[in-house]
Amino acid sequence: MANQTNRVAIVGSGFVGSTYAYALMNQGIAEEIVLIDINSHKADGDAMDLNHGKLFTPSPSKVWNGDYSDCKDADIVCISASVSQSEEETRLTVVEKNTSIVKSVVEKVMASGFDGIFLVVSNPVDIITYATWEFSGLPKERVIGTGTSLDTARLLFKLGEYFQVNPSSINGYIIGEHGDSQLAAYSSVSICGKPLMDIVNSEPQYSLADIEKIAIDVRDAAYHVWDRKGATYFGIGMALARITKAILRNENTILPVSAYLDGEYGFHDVYVGVPAIINREGISKIVEIDLIKDEQEKLAASVNVLKSTMEPIFKPEAT
Repeated sequence: MANQTNRVAIVGSGFVGSTYAYALMNQGIAEEIVLIDINSHKADGDAMDLNHGKLFTPSPSKVWNGDYSDCKDADIVCISASVSQSEEETRLTVVEKNTSIVKSVVEKVMASGFDGIFLVVSNPVDIITYATWEFSGLPKERVIGTGTSLDTARLLFKLGEYFQVNPSSINGYIIGEHGDSQLAAYSSVSICGKPLMDIVNSEPQYSLADIEKIAIDVRDAAYHVWDRKGATYFGIGMALARITKAILRNENTILPVSAYLDGEYGFHDVYVGVPAIINREGISKIVEIDLIKDEQEKLAASVNVLKSTMEPIFKPEAT
């Protein structure tokens, strides 16, 4: 990463990609933002629209409609290009279509001479992140998926509402697939340093049934948003910006992302949502939180869902 100016290239200027660019500008995270889309006319319109608001941003980011050659000097290339997921589909049912798309994208990005970090948001994000890693040949630490970052934010928001506490005072994670097999690792959740389960078990106004329902609501949140507005993009755009900030500012912040497991949690050769330390080099370290037996079994089931879906395409090594 010899480039002195932080450049983020966004491949796919749809709802998610353009919202990500908007979040980057509003927070002054990147000096240069390149929008790349098969619909160049649309990407050009997004760049124009963002530039018109430059006066109101913390710093005057340079934004333009570019092409794959602009990825050469990028610190981060975000892959948000994908086919749209209908309300009748799950994230996993679009895997073959999006794997084909990401193969083409990665080949073009790598042909530019890119040597930075891939940040993947296209669904199913864990599998598409694996595909990006395999097609790019980059070290696993420099290929990161958004994973369960948004799911975790949704969880902390809902718990904050329930316990009437600012979500920033709650520590905990959704782990596993960014999808229907995800799990809330409640045994390690704490509120102001006090274990969540201790609070639930000791204070009668709270119940296990309520927090189990919160986990279900978080799992199904995307479907509820789709039912109301047809797509999700504000939350994930902000999650992308947060991960980007942790990378470019070398924060060593722990975030739940889709990371490659090579023995961590007892699994191999799979990308899955887990907490990880994020800095300028990408994933510095995967954080292995303590899980109770039930959570370990649910995580294993989630990994198996991903591996069985991947197998016809990648045939990953058996654990």
